[in-house]
Amino acid sequence: MKNETKLWIEYADENLLSAKILLDSHLYNPSLQNSQQAIEKFLKACFIEKNTKLQKTHTITILVEKLKVYNIYISINEDDIDLIDSIYLTSKYPFGSVLPDFEPDETICKQCIDIANSVKKDVEYFLKVSNSK
Repeated sequence: MKNETKLWIEYADENLLSAKILLDSHLYNPSLQNSQQAIEKFLKACFIEKNTKLQKTHTITILVEKLKVYNIYISINEDDIDLIDSIYLTSKYPFGSVLPDFEPDETICKQCIDIANSVKKDVEYFLKVSNSK
């Protein structure tokens, strides 16, 4: 694995750990933001490992679709992608809730952390397979 890829994975892991710590502290908006950032960084690590241009987007939908071009398939369903994509912009500014339709709570934060863990597993599998060739 490339050093740059490792760095992106480390940052993604830090975001994921932060999401869990923030959830335990009942800080739901920043927990969601860190879950989104972890997912984005895990996905972008795949582009780096494949020697492709880093995608300058925060949209998980676009990242997942562009990875398919390189035969990298992330097992994340459309509802989960929509949820994670709804977090990014609203979490950057003080509009209130990170989620547009309701206030975040422990359940939704756990769901987003679970999604991030699933994406992490898929990315780790890709990196293992990619580096065993």
